[in-house]
Amino acid sequence: MPRIISDLTEFLDLVGQQIGTSDWQEIDQKRIDLFAEATGDHQWIHVDPERAAAGPFGSTIAHGYLTLSLAPALLQQVITVEGMSFGVNYGCNKVRFPAPVPVGSRVRMGVTVGSSEKVSGGTQGGVQVVFDLVIEVEGAPKPACVCQVVYRYYF
Repeated sequence: MPRIISDLTEFLDLVGQQIGTSDWQEIDQKRIDLFAEATGDHQWIHVDPERAAAGPFGSTIAHGYLTLSLAPALLQQVITVEGMSFGVNYGCNKVRFPAPVPVGSRVRMGVTVGSSEKVSGGTQGGVQVVFDLVIEVEGAPKPACVCQVVYRYYF
């Protein structure tokens, strides 16, 4: 169940706190192939299971940007912001892909509020929130993606 935020000042009190973890999400070959089609990135390590089986990871792996692109959907499982007039994805900081996501594996995302500050806009003002995200692969010793995403919520 997502944590519900209904006031911009609540974000100010959450700095440094882990607010939750998403559900596990399976990464199958169909998802990898569709991402390759959408982006034009058809590198064999992602889309050629036979060749990838003999490659460095023993199977195809998800694109790093596919892993990162899961962040908005997984974030919605962790947090719901109510009462806002609108919210926008403002960008990313410090994105790294320390480990691969093998086909057939499952990932989930932990979310911590790294920082928050009031910003102008909206009818009651807004807040810029930097979420520290860690996307882990089930059973893997290192995370698949570590990054900061920046959102703005206007009330």
